[in-house]
Amino acid sequence: MTIFDLSGRVAVITGGNGGIGLGIAQALASSGCNISIWGRNAEKNQSAAGTMAGGPGQVDTRICDVADAASVNDAMKAVLDRYGRVDGCFANAGIGGGGRRAFIDRTEDEWRKMFATNLDGVFHVFQAAARHMTERAASGDRFGRLVATSSLAALFGTARNEHYAATKAAINALCRALAVELARHGVTANAILPGWIRSDMTARVLADEKFVGAVMPRIPMRRFGEPGDFGGIAVYLMSAASSYHTADCFVIDGGYTAF
Repeated sequence: MTIFDLSGRVAVITGGNGGIGLGIAQALASSGCNISIWGRNAEKNQSAAGTMAGGPGQVDTRICDVADAASVNDAMKAVLDRYGRVDGCFANAGIGGGGRRAFIDRTEDEWRKMFATNLDGVFHVFQAAARHMTERAASGDRFGRLVATSSLAALFGTARNEHYAATKAAINALCRALAVELARHGVTANAILPGWIRSDMTARVLADEKFVGAVMPRIPMRRFGEPGDFGGIAVYLMSAASSYHTADCFVIDGGYTAF
């Protein structure tokens, strides 16, 4: 057994049926972790699970809308019924802002919808996971990993995307607060801040030649990120190797913020 061996561990990945979430799920499963992919699209869930068939980690899928607390609690109960434990929770599900509407024209409905998924959704899944992890810790089994997918939008000004940016900045603060509160239970909490990554959410802008021409020169790696670029950090955070690493914001952006 190595320090990165995840055999016997169980992780939930919300939005794990595509993009960064799928990259995380595939890496965890290949390291022996049993995983549960949560998403709203059953067909997409099954397609994602199929990419990991025959691997060392078992793959479970659940229909779940993270904006709905009851849906989250039902999904968590189903995973616990199947595996008996949840060691890691990757709150990755989220929606993009599109950057098409000026702030002064932002509707109340758009604002609330963004927060319902991107922030309330993290609250719902982290609370369900933390409740189980702290109860398990009370019986002497102290191990838990809470990981949220944030964004560089939490650090930089993002025109016409203020509602999205606000949710991601809040996620960073939430992770820091939970890291302090839950440390006594052996639970760590960290955020991952992706740069420009190829996914369904970014497909429109990454297909815009003008946008690519402006952004690519600012990325030292001279490429956009891929979902697989998040596998390593996911395995590290899920493993025993990161037991003393908490309250951090991991920037994974090909050097974009440094240049």
